[in-house]
Amino acid sequence: MQTLIFATGNQDKMKEIRMILGGTDTEILSMKEAGIALDVEENGTSFEENALIKARAVAERARTRFKDAVVLADDSGLEIDYLGGEPGIYSARYMGEDTSYRVKNQNLIDRLSGVPDEQRTARFVCAIAAVLPNGECLLTRGVMEGRIGYAESGENGFGYDPIFILPKYGCTTSDLPPEVKNEESHRGKALRAMREKLRGVFA
Repeated sequence: MQTLIFATGNQDKMKEIRMILGGTDTEILSMKEAGIALDVEENGTSFEENALIKARAVAERARTRFKDAVVLADDSGLEIDYLGGEPGIYSARYMGEDTSYRVKNQNLIDRLSGVPDEQRTARFVCAIAAVLPNGECLLTRGVMEGRIGYAESGENGFGYDPIFILPKYGCTTSDLPPEVKNEESHRGKALRAMREKLRGVFA
């Protein structure tokens, strides 16, 4: 059985990851489940750079116990065109890492006060990096286009999901059933692309 270690402690994210990558002969572990405690400084200038920084740091720590594991890491965020791409790579740290997303979401809604639908365009971006046992690195990217709503809505998402509207469905990604969200999401697209790359490596 192949072991994958995903460089996150976010249980909501792990739930999505297991739903998307599940059904294969693979054990998927979070950092905590792998016994890895590591605070990685994300000082890259792009989603891809930050994902690689995390994946390499966790892979180095993991090798003592999991020599043949593949280590995955993602960096994702929300880009709002009217705000010049903010919060972008700083999405998780926007207004401070300990600030609740309810407060962050309301702040973004307030900053877009009076802005019409056609100028509220935004996208979720996810870059995933994989470090293979031989040190080789793989990268994938997924994007989900949408716009920012006027109030939070939905209970099925997390982070910025409650304010991100998918025009195709006319609702936020938090309003969607998890299986539909995973099919459309930036993380789902990036993970499925990575799954295909890893399938080629392990074939």
